[in-house]
Amino acid sequence: MNRSSQLIEKIEALQKQEIPKHVLERARQSLLDYLAVTSAGVKFQEEKLRKYMEFALPEAGDCTAIGMGKKLALKEAVFLNGLNGHALDLDDGTNAGIIHLGSPIFSLLLPLAERYDVGLDKVLEAAVIGYETSFTMAVSIQPGHKAHGFHATGTCGVLGAAIAASYLLDFTKEERFRAFATACVSATGMLKVLDGDSELKPYNVAKTALLALSSIQLAKAGFQGHNDPLGGERGFFKMMTGQEDIELKPLLLDGTYAIEKTYTKPYASCRYTHPAVEAAIQLRNENHLKAEDVQRIAIQTYALAVYGHDHREIPSSYSAKMSIPFATAVGLIYGKAGLQEFAPETIENPEVMALVEKISVTADPLFSSTFPEKQSALLEITTADGRTLTRQVDFPKGEPENPLSEDEFFNRYLGLMAYAGINHGDAEAIFRMAAEGKDSIRSLMRFL
Repeated sequence: MNRSSQLIEKIEALQKQEIPKHVLERARQSLLDYLAVTSAGVKFQEEKLRKYMEFALPEAGDCTAIGMGKKLALKEAVFLNGLNGHALDLDDGTNAGIIHLGSPIFSLLLPLAERYDVGLDKVLEAAVIGYETSFTMAVSIQPGHKAHGFHATGTCGVLGAAIAASYLLDFTKEERFRAFATACVSATGMLKVLDGDSELKPYNVAKTALLALSSIQLAKAGFQGHNDPLGGERGFFKMMTGQEDIELKPLLLDGTYAIEKTYTKPYASCRYTHPAVEAAIQLRNENHLKAEDVQRIAIQTYALAVYGHDHREIPSSYSAKMSIPFATAVGLIYGKAGLQEFAPETIENPEVMALVEKISVTADPLFSSTFPEKQSALLEITTADGRTLTRQVDFPKGEPENPLSEDEFFNRYLGLMAYAGINHGDAEAIFRMAAEGKDSIRSLMRFL
């Protein structure tokens, strides 16, 4: 049996098992996280969305474009949900797979569930299996996959989203394999979107969700793919890593579901920035630091976090979110790193940019060797009066080892919904409906 068939067989067996209650509760939280982040993403890029709508004239339909107050055709809703779901770079993910898991999957599942009137519980069950698929593929090919310039959210995300949708819609085993084979052909996503003044990182999620939709549609129509799309000289593994002999990691790696391994971001920037941001905030608060107190800041972290994230030229909010120096500077100056701290007016603040110029980022061999088990950064601040202040963070807030409390999560959710312009009562109603799990997706979507 080839590795593609082996993987599908293992996914089939896992899907037939009862998903533990605590895993479904984590999936429920992941859904709420996605809804809040996506709604806020609409607000963040509202001017670009206005221009997009004017030019593209998307077709009206029966599926909700989350946070936009519009009913659009299925493909339009899937695409825009993906675009908005990753706009803030606040969506969940895992360090081990170097992948954002939820945004491609929920961007596809929710419009499908709305169209076919599927209940919330079935959406969560499908999402859990989708997360497992995306993560397993990503962790099997990382970090070499990233070294080749690929964004796993695009390449592996399409596989998980297609598998999740196939379970949501009760595909046969044969249809599911066809969807997987088509998704392997569809897989794409380049990390160049992180560089310079590019604003296309959210597009990787948007097209991933859309390609997953096309994959299940072609599968349902009967289009046959290769019987082993993962293997061989021209298969997924060779294409994505340069090697054929890739070891496919087991499902439920280390005994936990992939969705349990995900982080929830408290800071509105790339996850690679978070250990340094957290260290800066802690040192600021403990020592009452101000920007003028700082002579220089030296940051040591793991190698994968340095390349593409050590820049000090910040042309846009997107670039700011990718920059460890910028995110660290706002953390130290404001004591937080929320949405406002990455707004254009902050980038134009001379105090912020002056501090950014004092920050250097280098790779530490020890931290590099312990990633992804730890996501470490060591911050060393030399003050103007000659003091040296240091702080190391191994598990930044939001990691499974250091999770947000229920109150922290709820307040974060409400803050994002308020930023999106969704009134407090509707935000609480969505939260309550998701917690109870008795309603259909159609019922929940009427608030969005």
